[in-house]
Amino acid sequence: MSLQGYKDLIVWQKSMDLVVLVYKLTKDFPQSEMYGLVSQMRRCAVSIPSNIAEGSKRKTKNDFLQFIAIAFGSGAELETQLEIVRRLKYGDGNLINKIENLLQEVMRMLAVLSR
Repeated sequence: MSLQGYKDLIVWQKSMDLVVLVYKLTKDFPQSEMYGLVSQMRRCAVSIPSNIAEGSKRKTKNDFLQFIAIAFGSGAELETQLEIVRRLKYGDGNLINKIENLLQEVMRMLAVLSR
């Protein structure tokens, strides 16, 4: 399934917005988390639009669906990491809420794409 323009996909656009928000949230985390939570959260967030893009350029629908599943898994990891952030009381609560809401929206869109 080779989509002409993954950048036109709303789910890709929203997941890019999610990346920016995760970077904003994690920039003020403790230095001790630079190679822990900060790195992990950023990798998971970046993985979502990256896998949407890569999957859209694959030749078959099954390949595309595999990359959507990987993006969905990265979203689930990010959900868990956001819960850890809440429990550790890192970051701005309002920004965390915004990220969680956007992530849920992206996850719903990925679920629809995977059908």
